[in-house]
Amino acid sequence: MAERAGAKTPVEITALEESFRRFAIHGDTRATGRDMNGKNWSKLCKDCGVIDGKSITLTDVDIVFSKVKNKTARTITYSQFKEALAELAGKRFKDKSSEDAAQEVYRMIEGKSPVISGVTKAVASPTVSRLTDTTKFTGSHKERFDETGRGKGKAGRVEMVDKSGYVSGYKHAGSYEKKVSKSPQKPM
Repeated sequence: MAERAGAKTPVEITALEESFRRFAIHGDTRATGRDMNGKNWSKLCKDCGVIDGKSITLTDVDIVFSKVKNKTARTITYSQFKEALAELAGKRFKDKSSEDAAQEVYRMIEGKSPVISGVTKAVASPTVSRLTDTTKFTGSHKERFDETGRGKGKAGRVEMVDKSGYVSGYKHAGSYEKKVSKSPQKPM
């Protein structure tokens, strides 16, 4: 079976390239994963432990990013990414050869994903729970929720017209028909 000319064959993506793509699309819904911006480059270096605070700092990472990217570009490609890692590897692992140092940095990044930290969590404070407890609502606000605390929607906000024929608030609504049908007719 002959393949068509120009047909794409599936390309194996290395663990390093997979990590590059995960960090490249992090925080940007329009990102394709083919290039990475400076913010995500810094995040990758922080999350994967490339920045140690001694031999490599956040400033070093930013300088290397500026050095490897094209003059007018704001992003780096995968090949520029590997070039930047090789440059950082030389600073991080001074005692190793450049190839060994690069492999060591690659191992630090392979298989990693962006860490989402510092995300705002809902705080269960007594003040907030008191203000949002629908059982303690009074007046017209009470009418907006049913017994379970769920909102009634439009029925809770808009005055719905009662077409039953009884005055609003009458406790024995619907009882007239029962009284008339129960009482036997007295002869006169």
